[in-house]
Amino acid sequence: MASRSILPGALLAAALLAGSVAAQAETARLRIAQQFGVSYLPLIVANEKGLVEQHAKALGIAPPVIEWAKLSGAAAMNEALISGSLDFATAGITPMILTWDKTRATAKIIGVAPLGSMANILTSNNPAVKTLADFTEKDRIALPSVKVGFQPIVLQMAADQAFGKYDKLDELTVSMPHPDATAQILSGHSEITAHFTAPPFSQQQLASGKVHQVLSSYDVLGGPHTFNVVYSTSKFVAENPKTIEAFVRALDDANAWIKANPADAAALYIKAENSKLAPDFVEAIIRDKDVNFTTTPEGVQKFAEFEAKVGLIKQAPASWQDLFQSGLRDKPGS
Repeated sequence: MASRSILPGALLAAALLAGSVAAQAETARLRIAQQFGVSYLPLIVANEKGLVEQHAKALGIAPPVIEWAKLSGAAAMNEALISGSLDFATAGITPMILTWDKTRATAKIIGVAPLGSMANILTSNNPAVKTLADFTEKDRIALPSVKVGFQPIVLQMAADQAFGKYDKLDELTVSMPHPDATAQILSGHSEITAHFTAPPFSQQQLASGKVHQVLSSYDVLGGPHTFNVVYSTSKFVAENPKTIEAFVRALDDANAWIKANPADAAALYIKAENSKLAPDFVEAIIRDKDVNFTTTPEGVQKFAEFEAKVGLIKQAPASWQDLFQSGLRDKPGS
């Protein structure tokens, strides 16, 4: 009789334990997409050194099988993420804020972590253009994704500061990938006389002696700011807290390694990207004072408030913390 009274309780305990294990189970597969450029170096390092897997083990979960992919542009990233064919997307902070706002009632996009803070540079091959006020109807400014990309929104912020009219220069902008715009502005035989761009393209252009700097995005924001970020859906983040923690720890380790080993990091980037850039050139970018690989959000609230001001998003978040998963809230962000 005793055994009959014990058995149901044992079964119940086993069932509760199984349910608890199931509730704590994390994803067995992690699908990460990145774009191209030096700003994605932390992901390259994390991949090459297996850092996410290492931290997953340290946190007591089975390391996920990671699928690394490359996509170009925030639109493709968002489509893959929302459709469920991707777990982590990457893009500029300003497009991510747009997606965060548009999906508040649906996929509920949330930032996982920044990849770093980097100055973007507006260059020109027109000697007469020293400031934004010097642009005329004869000039054309190349940048990705007119009006909605990272550089177009920073240009609007600069125009708002300079003229009190955020869209004053919009009619001069032309959508063009960074490599194409770099080739055209350096050729000197194109309608493109200016380019708002990121590393390594800005450094390549300035090193040529054929273009000069008109302004830096750090000037516009009043200091360092987040450039590119990793983001996901709130559902995935909530269901996989240890995976998220392992990923952020992996990025922090990657960033520390990059800063301690800039020459090795440059070599790793060139190999992974099959790049034709010289190792010392890439190393100089990594060492640049305006390049900082960090998971601390910087200047994020300023971007959000501007996007709300000009109607790109319906309402600004109360704080930068609303844009990122809770694991970053102890960081000294802004």
